[in-house]
Amino acid sequence: MKIAYIGTYPPRECGIGTFTNDLFNSMVNNLSNENDSNEGFVVALSDFPNEYEYPDEVKGIIRQNRQEDYLHAAELINLSGADLCILEHEFGIFGGQSGVYILPLLHRLDVPLIVTLHTILKTPSYIEKAVLQEICKMANKIVVMSHKAIEFLVDIYQVPADKIEFIDHGVPNLQFDSQISRKELKIDTKKVLMTFGFIGRNKGIETVIRALPKVLVRHPNVIYMVLGKTHPNVVRHSGEEYRIFLMRLIKNLKLENNVVFLNEFLDVKDLFKYLSATDIYITPYLNEAQITSGTLSYAVGVGSAVISTPYWHAEELLADGRGRLFNFNDSEELSFIITELFDHPEKLNLLKSNARAYGQKITWPKIGEKYLKVAHKVLTKKVEKIANKDTIMDLLILPPFSMVHINRLTDDTGIIQHAKFGIPNLKEGYCLDDNARALLMVLMAYKQIKDSRALELSPVYLSYIHYMQNKDGTFKNFLSFSRHYLDEIGSEDSFGRTIWALGYLLGNAPNDAYYQTGREVFFNAAPNFENLKSIRSIANTMIGVCYYLKSNPSDDSMTERLRNMAHKLIQQYHENETTDWHWFESLLAYDNGILPLALLHSAEILNEDKVLEVAINSMQFLTAHTLNENYLSVIGNEKWYKKDGERSVFAQQPIDAMAMVLMYHQAFIVTKDKEYLNKLYISFLWFLGENDLRMSLYDFETNGCCDGFESYGVNRNQGAESSLAYLISHLTVLQAYEEFHTIDIKANEEKPNVRDDGQLPKSPKRVWQSNS
Repeated sequence: MKIAYIGTYPPRECGIGTFTNDLFNSMVNNLSNENDSNEGFVVALSDFPNEYEYPDEVKGIIRQNRQEDYLHAAELINLSGADLCILEHEFGIFGGQSGVYILPLLHRLDVPLIVTLHTILKTPSYIEKAVLQEICKMANKIVVMSHKAIEFLVDIYQVPADKIEFIDHGVPNLQFDSQISRKELKIDTKKVLMTFGFIGRNKGIETVIRALPKVLVRHPNVIYMVLGKTHPNVVRHSGEEYRIFLMRLIKNLKLENNVVFLNEFLDVKDLFKYLSATDIYITPYLNEAQITSGTLSYAVGVGSAVISTPYWHAEELLADGRGRLFNFNDSEELSFIITELFDHPEKLNLLKSNARAYGQKITWPKIGEKYLKVAHKVLTKKVEKIANKDTIMDLLILPPFSMVHINRLTDDTGIIQHAKFGIPNLKEGYCLDDNARALLMVLMAYKQIKDSRALELSPVYLSYIHYMQNKDGTFKNFLSFSRHYLDEIGSEDSFGRTIWALGYLLGNAPNDAYYQTGREVFFNAAPNFENLKSIRSIANTMIGVCYYLKSNPSDDSMTERLRNMAHKLIQQYHENETTDWHWFESLLAYDNGILPLALLHSAEILNEDKVLEVAINSMQFLTAHTLNENYLSVIGNEKWYKKDGERSVFAQQPIDAMAMVLMYHQAFIVTKDKEYLNKLYISFLWFLGENDLRMSLYDFETNGCCDGFESYGVNRNQGAESSLAYLISHLTVLQAYEEFHTIDIKANEEKPNVRDDGQLPKSPKRVWQSNS
């Protein structure tokens, strides 16, 4: 049997990685007779892919936030000759909302699937529940490590009981002499309490520290050892704040000689040496919501006397005299139990004996044998494969997302607006439009793929916007390379694009400092919203306001501003609409998709039928004139397309293609019609050669995007506008692909309020009927 394993893996410091490694070794090396020959390889989930030197059994690496890596992993497994795949599931190790990125991989697998669930939530969010249900639907067998988990899966997630297997968390088959370990660690004269694992607020270590003073009254030679690093996610978001809090508490209680921190991620051998030297192991977690605890399993497996709060796994594993329980946050009860056990060694030894006896049943060789039995059971039972639910979107033919050219164009002032081929043209300086687009792009990149460089560039572009704002809230646009202003008030278009970027920032701020700066600039500009005359500026501004209102829905005055701007667009539409012309002007000009896009965004906020009606009608009119040959042919800027005239084919520009991508994405969000995802993808392929000239505008050498194409061919200059248009479109494809894999699991959510009187085109009605 050849088995593919998906999970985190050493040397990444992660409990699930240790589990995957132990499971791999216990199954590949666990042969029931000499004729057996099990093989295996690992696909490792990596948060920092360049930091780990993986062992030989790791044949593939998935960067957590890169969707294309999941698809490559599915190909790797399918072509490897693997008979079976085992997935270690924990929400936090996969990318996307509630780890949704794992679903496309599982949908593409051609081999049977066993899933080990490390976390099962009692009160999941809608998406958490739906993602887990989808995973369970695709799995041939589901392995859990507690009986409470079975209860949750059946009652909460409606998983058939016969699909679930209970197998204990394995423990290494390691034995150390307690006295030798105590002497080696120089703690042979101490009574030792211990907690280990990643440190974070939910671990409740302060409960033990507060219990120590009363214990020390009767047993002054007690020490409490805390083994483990602060969890990497905690360090990234709040540093060592929790550890410093614990150190202050120790100092205030004068326990400096009784509490020891070992700030390391120990390998299993060292960990078991410490466990064998421990008198009492404590897990003082703060709430019940832990369905599996590897650290608790290790402590029981080595034969420690265990005291724990009554979280779900502890209640099961410590039953029948294998440990003692105390209430959450109850230092008084904990100090009483510790003192009682040290006062009565026979009680302490009985706990150790009971734990050791159970631990012998759950060593990894025995657990590996149980997994092998489940695997054989899966392989002997023919199960019909669930059909792959893909659209035409294929991330594997996309170039890797890269900001190399944006880095090339950006200095400490902002992004240079033009380029000679792929080289920044410093003579042209900077403009507000491009720095606003750049801010939008890097915020999207950080949100979608957690690109650290995107976060570093965000303040550069935000600072430029702040620098260009006038006292009355308007903005200058152009700045020379020598940092001299080149105008007093920029175009209305540049104003609108800036509000779009700022609104997106307010709805998706990566930190509070950026949010507060963006909020100040946004509201300084707000009094000018009503003065806008250009319909594209109004549309861009509306989009920014919608992003702001999604996170600030109670701002009634801003909602009214949005309503007024939406009605201006609708008035323009009705003034120019005829039987065969459903548009806002008497011509199709530039950046056309922005106009329906703004109304589609507004429809989400305002819930007005007429807003959605005009959005859909104008979008379908634009589609009929640009997407009728199964590829995108945007209106050329050479002569545009005047009503009753001929449309211009050449001088097609990337911002027009970007507007189409964004328009179809928002149409999908509003209507849930998957056909819009196909249109979105077709529109994006315009950049890669599916266009009138059949030439790629994306430059695979520079990672920039050409400025457009004329009748003579591609304009090879790669300025900021075109390259940002490409990257924003690319990120939108990635976001849409993620959303596609959540649409079915969100199908029961409330659908938009749309009239069913025949006034709207059929497209949105058709999808709502098909999804019902």
